[in-house]
Amino acid sequence: MFKNYRLLNYSSDMHSVLLIPLVNVLFLTAVLIYIFSFFTVDTTITVKLPKTVTSQVVSGMGMVITITGENVIYFNNKITTVKELEKELKSKSWGENQFLIRSDRRASAGRIMDIWDICRRAGIDKINVATTK
Repeated sequence: MFKNYRLLNYSSDMHSVLLIPLVNVLFLTAVLIYIFSFFTVDTTITVKLPKTVTSQVVSGMGMVITITGENVIYFNNKITTVKELEKELKSKSWGENQFLIRSDRRASAGRIMDIWDICRRAGIDKINVATTK
């Protein structure tokens, strides 16, 4: 009665067939990682800091205001204007927070002094300018 039925016997060819779902999962994972890498936001703003001979290391950086070479202002990694920055700084009490102005060497001195003045009017006393040695 069971003479015509064969038992399943895994041959070496069958092992490669069983690997296909694993390869598919690995391939899809790689594709998803590649696609999602485009959705990550680069939070670093590249600036070329000016060089100085008499710079000091400051600990406890605190809040960072970045000015690019095109005089674009970033506060908390978001683009802002001078008026928006002034409103933001005056709206909060910063206490003993230190502020660091990271300015590109091509940024205008006038823009840096505007930011410095805004910080002083907002009651911030500890302001530093980032440089390289």
